Amino acid sequence: MSREARNLHWLLANLVEEVPGLLSVAVVSSDGLLLLSSDPGRVEEAATADRPQGPRGSSADLATIVSGLGSLTLGAAKLMDGGGVKQTMVAMSEGSLFVMSISDGSLLGVHATPDCDMSVVAYHMALFVGRAGHVLTPELRSELRQSVEALSPDPEAESVEESPEVPRPRGPQESGSRTVGSAQ
Repeated sequence: MSREARNLHWLLANLVEEVPGLLSVAVVSSDGLLLLSSDPGRVEEAATADRPQGPRGSSADLATIVSGLGSLTLGAAKLMDGGGVKQTMVAMSEGSLFVMSISDGSLLGVHATPDCDMSVVAYHMALFVGRAGHVLTPELRSELRQSVEALSPDPEAESVEESPEVPRPRGPQESGSRTVGSAQ
């Protein structure tokens, strides 16, 4: 792992440690792929949890939500001639979701407890964005994607029992039967 990748991992770990109430943090590329997560070790744990999970657990779920919300707010800002979106915050009864633009379309997403101090979360997110934005190069994004993919279970590696081929129903023309009104 490169020095820049290690530094980003450290910055993310530092964000999670310093800010009370953070449940999950994800950095998402402009095309919606998870680049960095606060809980890479929870991939296997999430797969066995009782609640329904996304393809790779809570990190992938957060990445999907962050990407979708980022796209939605960007579209809204364009429709309203509002300029670039800097931050989005969603307050829910059981938690909070923060999304902040990093650079080149990448996003930082944070899922926090409902009692978190929103100003502290936003401040620390802004610090992360300021420190991470200039180092998030295309090469580093590629390296981070590969490291996330290496941690996730490979769906093609699982043995899938092939089902016997079921014959498909044949249409009237294929079966040789006559349909009403057709000449033979």
